[in-house]
Amino acid sequence: QVQVVESGGGLVQAGGSLRLSCAASGVILRDYHVGWFRQAPGKEREFVAAISWTGASTEIAEFVQGRFAISRDNGKNTVHLQMNNLKPEDTAVYYCAAKDQYFSRLYSPSEYGYWGQGTQVTVSS
Repeated sequence: QVQVVESGGGLVQAGGSLRLSCAASGVILRDYHVGWFRQAPGKEREFVAAISWTGASTEIAEFVQGRFAISRDNGKNTVHLQMNNLKPEDTAVYYCAAKDQYFSRLYSPSEYGYWGQGTQVTVSS
């Protein structure tokens, strides 16, 4: 059984930082491209960042460029989302997702076959 698990969410003041982690069991995460999405109440799920299975390529959504960074440690089978200078509008449930094959169509949630349950990030003003 495949499980993708996010961790590291929490409550932080505006301007603060959080580091989210994504781990998996039942699947070797290093064999997959991994993306982070977020969903705020009443809004659609939106793409935040993705990293290729080797870590050589990354894609960051324009609205978080310069503040968020994605990385992976294939030795530990984990992927991280470093979030700096957080803003209240970053408040959302953050999801980790894995996709295989090509490092393309990254912004489409339907391209990802495995999803975690999400971790809540709340940024207070």
